[in-house]
Amino acid sequence: MNTVAIRVTPMLVLGFAMLASAAAFAAAPVAPPAAAAAPAAKATARGADWKARPGSTLGFASVFQGEKFSGRFKSFTPLLHFDPAQLAGARFDVSIDLASVDSQNSERDDGLRGADFFNVHKQAQARYVATKFRALGQGRFVADGVLSLNGVAKAVPLAFTWTGGANPVLTGTATVHRLDFQVGTGDWADTSVLPNDVQVTTRLLLISR
Repeated sequence: MNTVAIRVTPMLVLGFAMLASAAAFAAAPVAPPAAAAAPAAKATARGADWKARPGSTLGFASVFQGEKFSGRFKSFTPLLHFDPAQLAGARFDVSIDLASVDSQNSERDDGLRGADFFNVHKQAQARYVATKFRALGQGRFVADGVLSLNGVAKAVPLAFTWTGGANPVLTGTATVHRLDFQVGTGDWADTSVLPNDVQVTTRLLLISR
């Protein structure tokens, strides 16, 4: 048998290496295409959860013996789950520290904290919870919520506008019938001295939580 001598050169080595690489690549299993990323549902849900930023306000206004006065609650905690496009899952939950009432009159504030009005020593907080909402158009809505105050829970609708964006703003108004919640009992139940209707206003500067 004749023996054929093969001269090994650098080019020949390179050629064998390229052929081996091509064969290995062809034999390797091909991974299926990566599935498309699922929508970030959790992120979307988090994006609809809101809390108040500094500068948010919760105020009220009434009349005493014909003279108008107003006040605010310096401490309150609104926790909102709200997406204007998904009202079915929306929820407002607002806790109000009644002792934080401030009407710029210390004597009146002491009276408001007392047993005839907010009775803060017996029940320190009021709470507003809404799970039903109505859209009125053009960024206007109504929350059909329930206010719990002085051991009484009654419906109080909150009309509000919603200005969307990364940091939405809610501006709302409601009318609270104070006697329904035993606010202003005894001599203070006289509506010629202190009207039954109290106007409540709020402006919430919101941030995602």
